[in-house]
Amino acid sequence: MKASATTSMQLGQSLQMTPQLLQSIRLLQLDGMQLDLEIRRILEQNPLLELDEEPVANPVPERADAATDVAAFDELPESSMWDVRGASWSGEDEDGLARIAAGESTDPHLRILQRLSTELEADALAIAAFWLEHCDDAGYLAAPHAELVETGCARLDCDAATLEAVRQRLLAGDPAGIAARDLRECLLAQLAALPGCVAGRVLARRIVEQALELLATHDITALARYLQRDEADVQEAVRIVLALDPRPAQAGAPADTGAVVPDVVVWQADAGWRVALNPAAAPRVSINAGYERAVAEGPAAAPMRDMLQEARWFTRGLSMRYDTLLRTARVIVERQAAFLERGEEAIAPLTLKDVADAIGMHESTVSRITTGKFLQTPRGTIEMKRFFAVRLDGANVSGAAVKAMVRRLIEAEPAQRPLADDAIAALLARQGVHIARRTVAKYREQLDIAPARARRRGARPTLLARAG
Repeated sequence: MKASATTSMQLGQSLQMTPQLLQSIRLLQLDGMQLDLEIRRILEQNPLLELDEEPVANPVPERADAATDVAAFDELPESSMWDVRGASWSGEDEDGLARIAAGESTDPHLRILQRLSTELEADALAIAAFWLEHCDDAGYLAAPHAELVETGCARLDCDAATLEAVRQRLLAGDPAGIAARDLRECLLAQLAALPGCVAGRVLARRIVEQALELLATHDITALARYLQRDEADVQEAVRIVLALDPRPAQAGAPADTGAVVPDVVVWQADAGWRVALNPAAAPRVSINAGYERAVAEGPAAAPMRDMLQEARWFTRGLSMRYDTLLRTARVIVERQAAFLERGEEAIAPLTLKDVADAIGMHESTVSRITTGKFLQTPRGTIEMKRFFAVRLDGANVSGAAVKAMVRRLIEAEPAQRPLADDAIAALLARQGVHIARRTVAKYREQLDIAPARARRRGARPTLLARAG
C-alpha cells in the first residue's frame, strides 16, 4: 500500500507543469495585441527587462535548398508592396497594434469548445473536438457523416452511438445547429431549440422538412398550396424559418475591428517563397546585462533573484513563440504554395497533425500558435487557421478546393440552362473529383447559391444568401 502511494505521488509530480512551461504555453496562444499588452505589463513589473530597439532575428533555415526560405528582416519587401492599412514594417505605426482583434479567438470552433469545456467530461470533450475539427466555418460537417463516424470510432476508441450522442449535443447546444450534415438538419435543430411554445413552429418544421427548395422561390401562394394551409399561416411560418441562422458557428463571433497587423510576412522571390516574422508584431525583450551580472554575481536579495529567474523564463518563452510561429508558417507555406499561386481551387488538404509532425511538436501547440495569428500574403492577410483543409474522401484534394470548383462551374453556366447538382457532380467527375450529388448540394448551399430551378427564375433566396 505504501509503495502504491509513493508511485501515485511520483506520477502526480511528473504530470505537474512548471511555471516556465505554463508561461511558454500562454505566450504561444496570445494574439498580437494581447502579446503587446503582456510585454508592457512584464516590463512594468520587472526592472531587469528592457525592450530592444532591433527586432528579433529569424532562425537560419534548416535546408539551404528549400523552396521556401526564411528571410532576414533586412530582406523584407518594401512596405508599398503590402496594401494593408495599419501595418508597419518599421514599427513606427504604434496604433497599428491596437487594430488587432482582441478578446475571444476568431476561430468559431475554438470558441464553442471553450464553452463546452465547463460542461462535458474529458472523453465527451475529446469527441466534441473531433466533430468540430471536421466542421467548416459555418458549422456544417465537412465530410460525409458515415465516413466521419468510422474515422471517429477508430481514432477515439468509442462506439458509433457514443460519437453520435455528442454530435446531437452539439446540434442542440448553444448555438444550436453545430455539426449538422446539411442546411435542413441545421435549421431543424434550431427550430427544436426555440424557447417555449412558438406559434407557427410546427408548420415551420414542415417547410424545412418537405419544402425547403420551394421556399427558395419566395412564392408564398405556391407554398401554401403545397402545404394545404392558409397563406397567412404560411407567411408566419416562413418568417420563423428566415429568422434562423444558417451559419451557426459564426454566432457570437468577435466584431471585426478592421485591419490587422500580420504576424508573418510571405512573399515570392527567386522562384520560391520567403517567410519572415513581421518586426512590428515581434518585439524583442532582453535582460539588462549590467543588472543581470549584479544579481547573479553579487549578494542580491531573494526577490531580485526571483525577478532574474522570471526574466529568463519570459525571454525564453518569447523566443519559443517566435521560433514556433516561424517554423509553423514555413510548413504551411510549403504545403499551400499552390493555393498562394493559383487560388482557392488549389488549396491542399492540411491538418494540425500534418504540421505538428513536420515541426516535431504536439497538435495542441500548433493549434495555439495558429489561432489568432495572421499571414500577410500576395492574396491578402489570412488567419493561419484558414490554411487547414479537410481531405475529401478518396481523393487528393480538399473539400475547400472542391467547393471553389463548384462555385466556378455555376458562375460559368448558361443563364437559361443552370446546372443541376447531378450535372455538376458529373462535370467534377470528368476532372477526377468524384463526389455525390448531395455533397454538391451541401457546398452549393454554403456558397449562397440557390438550386438550379430557382437560378433559372433569377430568384435569390434570403435564407441561402445568409448561409453563404
